[in-house]
Amino acid sequence: MKPIHTLFKFAAVCIFSLTSSVALAHTDEYLDTQKGANNGQLRMAGAYHFELVVVRDGKEAKDKAVFVHVTDHAGTKVSTVGAGGTATILAGKQKATVKLAPDGDNRMKGIGQYLSTPDMKVVVSITLPGKAAEQARFTPLTAAKDEHAGKAH
Repeated sequence: MKPIHTLFKFAAVCIFSLTSSVALAHTDEYLDTQKGANNGQLRMAGAYHFELVVVRDGKEAKDKAVFVHVTDHAGTKVSTVGAGGTATILAGKQKATVKLAPDGDNRMKGIGQYLSTPDMKVVVSITLPGKAAEQARFTPLTAAKDEHAGKAH
């Protein structure tokens, strides 16, 4: 019979292994391998997943849509009724802040003037009713895996 402390060590290693794999499953690198339900880039934001969909065609800074779909970690839609948010877009030497408003079940939408360049970075902040603001950082054009991904809809 093994000493009790050996069993505790074994149990601790098992628990650590399980929780580590769960934590790693939601890294940006892992999420970049996943196809979003709306062909956008996925990121973790606290207890949620944000899926950012931006217009990918055209480098001209003109009015373009920005969509953020909100789900829980299981992919279940999270209502955005009463939510508010922003998407801060950095592309080239231009910075744009787009106000996001509820637009359907679990979607936030905004319109703003931004460039669609490969170096685009976007910081999304959304506050759901009664919750703290959650943020996520995206690189939506460098992570594109599908040539059809991200067409505004």
